[in-house]
Amino acid sequence: QVQLVESGGGLVQAGGSLRLSCAASGSILSINDMGWYHQAPGKQRELVALITSDERTNYADSVKGRFTISRDNAKNTVYLQMNSLKPEDTAVYYCFADVVRISKLRRNYWGQGTQVTVSS
Repeated sequence: QVQLVESGGGLVQAGGSLRLSCAASGSILSINDMGWYHQAPGKQRELVALITSDERTNYADSVKGRFTISRDNAKNTVYLQMNSLKPEDTAVYYCFADVVRISKLRRNYWGQGTQVTVSS
């Protein structure tokens, strides 16, 4: 049993900031990549940011310089600091984690999604 619980979404004005959190819990042996996708209405789910177990990061071009992904391995938690938010960032944000279970099974797990709405 592995669960990813997200928090931190909300409504913010353009130019504002939000910090998303996603905590994984359950029968976890280790976590490889963690990250965030978002999905806007009528659009495909897109990768926003990714962070590896050794904290290498990768960002979508649209968020470079504005968003920062980080992780706390002791807490099995990934964060997304979102600054200078734009209306185009409005979407449901889903965290993911590439988890190795205690059973040695490896698979991606997903958070429930958290709505981020940026008003103009």
